[in-house]
Amino acid sequence: MRTDKGKVADISLCRPRRNPKANLAKIREYMDQHYNEPLSIRQLAQMANISPKYFVDLFKKTYGQSAMDYLTDLRINRAKRYLAESGERLRDIAAKVGYSDEFYFSRKFKKEVGVSPSDFAKHFKKRIAACSSSVTGHLLALNVVPIAAPLDPKWTPYYYNAYRTQIKSHLTLTDPYTSWQFEANLDKIVRIRPDAIVGTDQLRPAEKTKLMDMAASFFVPTENVGWRDQLRMIARFLDREDQAELWIQRYEQRVQSAREQIDAELGHDSILVLRIYGHAIHAYWNRGLEDVLHRDLKLKAVFRPEPSENVQLTLEQVAELNPDRILLVVCPEASSRAYWLALQHTAAWRQLKAVRNLHVYLISSDPWFEYSAVAILRMLDEALLLFTGNCPNVLLDRTHGDA
Repeated sequence: MRTDKGKVADISLCRPRRNPKANLAKIREYMDQHYNEPLSIRQLAQMANISPKYFVDLFKKTYGQSAMDYLTDLRINRAKRYLAESGERLRDIAAKVGYSDEFYFSRKFKKEVGVSPSDFAKHFKKRIAACSSSVTGHLLALNVVPIAAPLDPKWTPYYYNAYRTQIKSHLTLTDPYTSWQFEANLDKIVRIRPDAIVGTDQLRPAEKTKLMDMAASFFVPTENVGWRDQLRMIARFLDREDQAELWIQRYEQRVQSAREQIDAELGHDSILVLRIYGHAIHAYWNRGLEDVLHRDLKLKAVFRPEPSENVQLTLEQVAELNPDRILLVVCPEASSRAYWLALQHTAAWRQLKAVRNLHVYLISSDPWFEYSAVAILRMLDEALLLFTGNCPNVLLDRTHGDA
């Protein structure tokens, strides 16, 4: 631990350990707590008891980004919180997050976020209502925390846990997959008086009309429009095109890094996505899986049904497809869970190649059933973690979350 300039205290994490990654995890925890202090590669490497060059390589391999980029993410994220909530002067915020020069901080913030700190503070406070969880995922990518959005601890646990205190009005998620039957939320939206409303074209005409009567509204198309274009459309409506392009650019960079790491681990292995519902196994595919696994990561799927189509398969048919790796979604209701528990004890399941090689990966509906900019990035990060064990874990620092 740093006690004064140029001096590193003798802390427990400096003691040699057999596993360098264990030391690295401690270093990252230290960075989380001391991001506002001067930190250098030399100092951090010394604390981890490894050479600076090895520290740089190991950190990036383990977490998918350099230590200095991670430190920047920590500082910029905290700066967002101060700008949005404190009303303090820019020089004071800069000092609080580790920048002694407020002008350098301002340039750095604009480079990382896409807008100046003053513009961020001004636009952050604009009251936007989101009419679906996918819209919430797009807004967060644009550095907008909606004033109202559908939140549910079961169907949207990520947004619920990370943003339930920042999203002031919790709308009812009447259907976890669409925005239909949204009328029950209209009274809540009227009361909060939003400046703008963003929904999807799945809303009913009468619901759209009522929303447009309340505030300027935009309804993003959902069919045959990819998440990048959806994000750009919402960004144009909110005058945030720069943030949209910055998000997409960074996503493409993350794809390249993840693809290299996953290729090194999987080689030519094939995958199959299965969904257990009730007492049956289904081959499953959706737009997010198509974009992340097929188009971006170039993984070989042995069977890809039409998006959101469930094709029931027998165990014999799964064995014929013979995937090297299986991604598995188990629906949360009791009958599906019971069937999954019983399935694991059957000889036919245990003889599958993916099962024998311990290459079955459980995934959940959140984020794998949502289609938005944030959900897609979360899928990419989860795929990297599942297949390689490396977890970037920087998504919240790209938006408004906090550890």
